[in-house]
Amino acid sequence: MTARLDNIGIVVEDLAAAVEFFRALGLELEGRGTVDQEWAGRVTGLGEQHVEIAMMRTPDGHGRLELSRFITPAVVADHRNAPVNALGYLRVMFEVDDIDETLARLEAHGAQLVSSEVVQYEDTYRLCYIRGPEGILIGLAQQLGRS
Repeated sequence: MTARLDNIGIVVEDLAAAVEFFRALGLELEGRGTVDQEWAGRVTGLGEQHVEIAMMRTPDGHGRLELSRFITPAVVADHRNAPVNALGYLRVMFEVDDIDETLARLEAHGAQLVSSEVVQYEDTYRLCYIRGPEGILIGLAQQLGRS
């Protein structure tokens, strides 16, 4: 038996802002569309639904994010500002080549550090959590000593 992670889904209110944020991080827009067919409501258990989606792909082609904006039914819960120790979905972690340069790019799209600093773990990684558009929690990691 094998399993492969296909994508991680994030529900947003402003799809265009989320797409631009993840583009600034380095992801590529794979496609956009609308999902409103009967089968989709059966899969999600929501019944009749109308959703705009954008599929983002990491540059290496191995990871994807599905950004969704529900038109109907209305969003029923909001976990965007949950603390790091909340149960359930927490964050997506991205490895970046230069964490300082990445932060500078993302700050132009509203990103803010969760704590006041980028932390170094031994001689291995520099790490931080940021809040992106709508409070989405994102982790950034820069591996040190890589040639």
